[in-house]
Amino acid sequence: MTDINVVAEMPCVVGEGPVWHSGEAVLYWVDIKNPTVHRLDPTSGDVTSWTMPERVGFLVPRAGGGFVAGFKTGLKIVDLEAGTIEAIDDPEPHQPGNRFNDGKVDRRGRLWAGTMDDAETAAGSGCLYRLDADHGWQTLQDGVHLSNGLGWSPDDRVMYFTDSIRQTIYAYDFDAAAGSIANRRDFVRLEEEGQFPDGLCVDAEGFVWSAVWGGWRVVRYAPDGSIDRTVDLPVPQPTSCAFGGEDLSTLYITSATADLDEATMTRAPLSGSLFSITPGVRGMPSTPFAG
Repeated sequence: MTDINVVAEMPCVVGEGPVWHSGEAVLYWVDIKNPTVHRLDPTSGDVTSWTMPERVGFLVPRAGGGFVAGFKTGLKIVDLEAGTIEAIDDPEPHQPGNRFNDGKVDRRGRLWAGTMDDAETAAGSGCLYRLDADHGWQTLQDGVHLSNGLGWSPDDRVMYFTDSIRQTIYAYDFDAAAGSIANRRDFVRLEEEGQFPDGLCVDAEGFVWSAVWGGWRVVRYAPDGSIDRTVDLPVPQPTSCAFGGEDLSTLYITSATADLDEATMTRAPLSGSLFSITPGVRGMPSTPFAG
């Protein structure tokens, strides 16, 4: 049995994008549909929140200070303390119904971020992009339904990318030097109706942790895609997970209240909260965006 800790009890509509900021020793995450950035200080338990001007899918630290965030209208540099937001670019001005969802930084400081139809009705309108330090763009995958969890194997030979609507986590061959992907194949495909792979992270042993929206659980997959471990949660819609803490031994898990009926909320009153577990393995350090 794994103890489930309630770290921050709050009804996030879609809590998402947890990321450990090693320089500050705090965890950041977002509420996409009630556009907010949250920060947890695990030492004191204090949570600080900032309201955002539009839907925000993720937030990652930036080497030059502040953060890069994926918004409804593109990628932007955010300084939370100063209260400033500066546009970088929007690769999809021709698709005003799309927004950024999940994003992660690879070990060379490049940002990988995916888009989706905000109404979740336009199939295949999303793409996966790579943003380099000079703010140049590359499109790496098109025809995506709902871009989601990203991560890399410890040896940088495999990249994982989730298309939630297709109920699939894909694996690609990853060329770290070129920042390119190839040979897409299914890593995990869920078969249960109403259950979708959401955000993910990769631990130091190369196993993939995936939050299962609609599944009341997070799952640890071995590098061959087999199930290594399942952790049941008290909420039906876990959304993402990330390792944090001083030694990266704590797994933080975000969750959502979106579209839950009254009966389900009565059964799962902690929906939307931030949880943590200590799974006995460690994560890998995150890299700030280089630009």
